[in-house]
Amino acid sequence: MLHQVSPTAVLAVAAMILPSIVSADGPLASSKRGLCFTPNETTRADDSIWPPALSWYYNYKPLPEPKYKDIPQSEFEFVPMLWGAPETKGDTSFVTTVKDLIKSGVNITNVLSFNEPDAPYAWGGSYLDPVTAAQAWVDNIKPLSDMGLRVGLPACTGGRDGLPWLETFVRECSALVSTGNKKENCTFDFVTIHWYGNFDGLASHMGQYAAAFPNKTMWITEYNLAGASLEETQAFYKISAEYFDRLDFVERYSLFGAFRSDVSNVGPNAAMLSNDGRLTDIGAWYLGREGTGVKPTDGKSVSVAGRQVMPTVSAAILGAVAIAWGLF
Repeated sequence: MLHQVSPTAVLAVAAMILPSIVSADGPLASSKRGLCFTPNETTRADDSIWPPALSWYYNYKPLPEPKYKDIPQSEFEFVPMLWGAPETKGDTSFVTTVKDLIKSGVNITNVLSFNEPDAPYAWGGSYLDPVTAAQAWVDNIKPLSDMGLRVGLPACTGGRDGLPWLETFVRECSALVSTGNKKENCTFDFVTIHWYGNFDGLASHMGQYAAAFPNKTMWITEYNLAGASLEETQAFYKISAEYFDRLDFVERYSLFGAFRSDVSNVGPNAAMLSNDGRLTDIGAWYLGREGTGVKPTDGKSVSVAGRQVMPTVSAAILGAVAIAWGLF
């Protein structure tokens, strides 16, 4: 049974581990770690770096990556995502796609929903109002939940509007599934968190989620320290990885950094690969290996002309907002 976690308890764990790990490499392996997959067409060889060291991945899509489709779910689990709401109300193509995957033998057990619906398209968000999102959830996510799949709440930004958006969404969704005098709740299995500020802010943000959604586990599906120095970024990684691994209610986490430094939109030091595609210290630590000593900016950059810009997921904007709020 999952016991209720208070914000105070979350912060207490953070205070306990801070003095002990700043000079360490952090935990060198964890089954909780996954891949937030953002490929670059000019460096597709990099795609082979991540499995089998990581246990799961998502790609902001309902279908697995062709590169990984033949890897068994037991070794590298694909988690489908409904990124935004379908253009047409009542469109259930997402649930059909997931059901077809299952029929084809892919053991889908978890599903993600709505990427940063509280953020505009220009920031990489799916930019949905809670009412529209609730209807899309009932059409496409609830049927999968009813089948026994585990489903996560939408992944809002770490900004001030995120939690209020989620609370409104849950109310609207609950109203849709209720009939007459019979009140029902919109059910979900875990909350999904994004964060691009410092560690204190991350721990506080998790505490707010623990208070808003008690007895729910957490997936941190995008996080990093955006726009910071290499020393600060490495310290943030060590502290956050240790923190996530100590907390039983943190089921999974995926560092937003599986790309080369020269195409990073969260600052060059946040990338797990150097300009020439070698694992940085953070990249090696994340995969459960010893540090490499490779700096993110080492090596020749991918040429601007041949570069594919990564899908923007609001990290740069959130980093700027976090600085303005004093979170770094």
